[in-house]
Amino acid sequence: MTDKRKAYIAITICSLIIGLSFLFVKQTLTIASPLDTLAHRFTIAWLAATIILICKKESIRIKRGDLFKISFLATFYPVLFFSLQIFGLMHTTSSEAGVIQATVPIFTLLLASLLLNESSTIVQKIAIFISVLGVMYIMYMNGVKNINTSIVGSILILLSALANSIYNVLTKKLLQQYSLFTITYFITLIGFIVFNGITLFLHLRNGTIQQFIQPLKHNDFIIAILYLGIFSSLGTSFLSNYALSKLPTFQISVFQNLSTLITILVGILYLKESFHYYHIIGSFLIIFGVVAVNYFNKKVILDKHIRKINM
Repeated sequence: MTDKRKAYIAITICSLIIGLSFLFVKQTLTIASPLDTLAHRFTIAWLAATIILICKKESIRIKRGDLFKISFLATFYPVLFFSLQIFGLMHTTSSEAGVIQATVPIFTLLLASLLLNESSTIVQKIAIFISVLGVMYIMYMNGVKNINTSIVGSILILLSALANSIYNVLTKKLLQQYSLFTITYFITLIGFIVFNGITLFLHLRNGTIQQFIQPLKHNDFIIAILYLGIFSSLGTSFLSNYALSKLPTFQISVFQNLSTLITILVGILYLKESFHYYHIIGSFLIIFGVVAVNYFNKKVILDKHIRKINM
């Protein structure tokens, strides 16, 4: 199996995990606050990463300058991405957030072109737009047009999408210098330190530390947080970083729209949410865009190879 095929499988699994995480996030937020959930989530993720590190029986050695670069990367994801997303959702709806988050491939395409000199064809750009349009169409038809939304919330969600795009591009550059596991481990560690630091500080200041521990007494919360920590945080970081090391960043970002599609399908099948014609239309646009971006990338590579042979 080629590295590119493995990368496609990795990012597809990553999209599936993120899409299914919606159910578990919803479950945790009925028991704990968003910040408490993030703290517990990254505690589990860091513990799992540490267990893997111990089992690998190898040490991670980085220089001070290297740690600064990876810390700068972690500032955008997970710290800014999750923080902006959570506080944005406090001021807007999940439907509008889904529409705005769909702009990640567009931001990534622009940043990758400017910072990484990644080239894409006009057809690929159109395919990305079609995939984004599919997400926006479903969310719009779900009722965004009838909701009074907050400008503050929209800006925060937009900034979280931008943070995600910057992370995609910066990770691509760092993966040329550092190992996949090193980057994944340290961004998980920084997420653990930041979210636990903020949460524990607020609880200690308010004298509510018991509220931080209370969710761990619920079996449903523990099951959900194990999924979110091990699979949705640590697992997706590793899988997306692996895919980024093998594929152009704009190809990776368009796969993220599949997560939205999976979330919608889970809502219909598992939560018995209503199913309408526009779900079929939007789903077709999303899948068509993802397939077209990757199909025409293979065609571009093949054409370049043929030209080299004929030279």
